[in-house]
Amino acid sequence: MALKMTNREVDGASVVALDGRVVLGAEGDALREELQKLVAEGKKKIVLNMNNIEYIDSAGLGTLVAAHLNAKSKGAALKLCHLGSKLQEVLQITRPSKGFCVCNTEAVTVASFSV
Repeated sequence: MALKMTNREVDGASVVALDGRVVLGAEGDALREELQKLVAEGKKKIVLNMNNIEYIDSAGLGTLVAAHLNAKSKGAALKLCHLGSKLQEVLQITRPSKGFCVCNTEAVTVASFSV
């Protein structure tokens, strides 16, 4: 299943809604390219809405970490919202969640940029 991405602006933040899987191969590459493009365009507030992510493998997790570090190095912030219970568990076990801002809802995530 291909990863579908829908990008929209919400209160000055780029919100990318993901639908499908974030895995090694075309899906992870597409996500990495989309996030690099947003940062290259000067977007400073990026939210990944993970509500419809069915599965993420270790390569997908690596894609998220790399995107977070790339954004941070360019003065941007990448935040996550709507993590399913399995993804929350993976982030807790692997500990990259200490670097990510994770919120329950998209609205709270977007508002967190103003804090």
